[in-house]
This record gives sequence, C-alpha cells and structure tokens, in this order.
Amino acid sequence: MSELKNTARLVRIMARLRGEAGCPWDRAQTLESLEKWLLEETYEVLEAIQSGDAEAHRAELGDLLLQIAFQAQIRSEEGAWGFDDVAEAIADKMERRHPHVFGELTVTSAEEVRGIWDSIKQAEGRESALDGVPRALPALSRAARIGDKAASVGFDWPDIEGVVDKAHEELAELAEARATGDAAAIEDELGDVLFSLVNLARHLKVDPEGALRRSTAKFERRFREMERALRATGGLEGLDIEAMERAWQAAKEILKDEAAPRHDAAHS
Repeated sequence: MSELKNTARLVRIMARLRGEAGCPWDRAQTLESLEKWLLEETYEVLEAIQSGDAEAHRAELGDLLLQIAFQAQIRSEEGAWGFDDVAEAIADKMERRHPHVFGELTVTSAEEVRGIWDSIKQAEGRESALDGVPRALPALSRAARIGDKAASVGFDWPDIEGVVDKAHEELAELAEARATGDAAAIEDELGDVLFSLVNLARHLKVDPEGALRRSTAKFERRFREMERALRATGGLEGLDIEAMERAWQAAKEILKDEAAPRHDAAHS
C-alpha cells in the first residue's frame, strides 16, 4: 500500500543502521539498553498530547515508532520475527476481538463490547480477571487498571457512597497507625488510602494519573510564580510560613484564569 511506503523505508533505515557498515551506537544497542529510551519516548508522547501541539505529537509518535522498529530489527537479527510480524499480530488481535465489526455479531452498546472483549481475552488463556496489567506500569495507573478489571466482573461497591465511606475508613486506619508510630503500618495504611482514592476516581469517571499530573503541574506553576515574585526580595529562604502563605495566595490570584489543557486518557 502506497501510504505505508515510509513504514517500509523506516524498516530499511533501521536495518542499515544496525548493519556492518552502519552506526556504531545503533549496532551496540540491546533490548535491555533500549528499555529506558522506550519509557522516555512514551512519556514524551504523553507530554505532547497534553500540550495540545499536533506537530509535537506527530514528532514524538515518530520517536516512539523508531523504538518499535529498533526492537523489531534486533529480533529479526535473532531470527525471531520482524516489524511486519508485529503489525500482523496486532491486526489479527484487533479483528479477533471485534467480531461485531469484522464478523456477524451485533452489539448495541459500549458495555456489550467490553463484555465481548473480556470473554475473548479469557478464551485466549487468561486465568484471572486481573491478568494483562503490566507490573511495570506507574503505581497509580496500575492501581486504576486493577480496580477497573475487578469491577468488570462485579467486584465493586454498588454506588459511590460506599467508596467514599471506604476512603474515610482507610484514613481512620492511617490515623491509628500514626498513633502507634509503626513505620511499616503507616506505609501499609497510606497505600490503602491511595488505593481507595483510585477507586473513588474510577467511580467519578476520572483518570487518576491524569488528574494527579494536572494537579502537580498546577502546583508547579504556582510555586514557580511565587518564586518569581519573591526573587527581588531575596526569595523564599528565611520567610516564615505566614509570609509564604501570603505569597502563595498571591501567586494563585495571578494564575487564577490560567487553565491547563485537559485530555481524556484513552487506553492503555
């Protein structure tokens, strides 16, 4: 297909870079050495999406595609498989998991599609409803996916009030652990608080990873504005908490009309 000519070109370029007359750096790489680059490029794609810059998004997706081509080339050199085999495998999976599009099955809602998807994955050999969630995911994202998968088979609170009550219960248990001074118990209970809040986010239909990222970015903007405003008078150092609070409120006022771009997470 003509629209795939540059995909084939990328595969040829990668093969040449890894060839005998290729690039010494590319030839020295292994699957293990590429792990950090794969993660970095993935996060740069997310950052580009959040920026709303379509051209930056295109460029970062290209960098991520390079990592896929790079790993596929290494596997091809091993005699395992190549880039086209990766595309074939995911194309086969998409057709298999969408019988309502590529087959005769009829569905009327997104919930029905989800049920079909889960049934097919179980038939493919998954033993647990929780299978398929990578352990390497950031903890917040992994907690959200685990909670989502458990809920998909009915293991969930019937309404959001139960989730709110659970969060309060976990906070009370954290307070009890703090009273004992037991560091291990405090860590354990804090983890339970965080997990309960992730479940609350699910019931609110909010992506907790995205929500925390936006809140962190908001804090960072305000803190930097506070630093900027105080720079002429010596900065934060030496200020008491009341003075810092006044500077913080002033920064919030300056940035109050600033809205960070919002994007729904699509999974992943």
